[in-house]
Amino acid sequence: MTDSVKTDELSVDEPRHTARRTSVTKRGGGDPGARGRTTIADGVVEKIAGLAARDVDGVHAMGSGLSRTFGAVRDRVPGGGKTSGVSRGVKAEVGEVQTALDLEIVVDYGVSIADVARDVRENVVAAVERMTGLEVVEVNIAVSDVKLPEEEEEESETRLQ
Repeated sequence: MTDSVKTDELSVDEPRHTARRTSVTKRGGGDPGARGRTTIADGVVEKIAGLAARDVDGVHAMGSGLSRTFGAVRDRVPGGGKTSGVSRGVKAEVGEVQTALDLEIVVDYGVSIADVARDVRENVVAAVERMTGLEVVEVNIAVSDVKLPEEEEEESETRLQ
């Protein structure tokens, strides 16, 4: 097993301080689990983030009204696309070691949007980083609607059974 070590000097605010950055590259031998490369598709990160966001109290749904409508129709058609729309309202950009996420949510009326957004960010970051090992650099949240209590009653009356 051969190790190559590279050291760069980085200057910090004051000239008398220096920091060292060291990178180690392992060649041959070593941990068999570190041999090879793992890639994670955008859709995988989107599903994880979608499930984590839905777990937060105050999140009524994911996606805009139009995307939810098309998604509901698509879900009812056999072979209509994504299974269960878990990633609806989520867009991920995945790199080799980092990811950035855009979420579109609908919140319940009466909740603090700022608190829900903070809780969604915390839950999504924790879930994605834990499951993928990727660093989440940002989670942008767009609140596209507020679900009013009387809207739920109207929806249940108009559904076919």
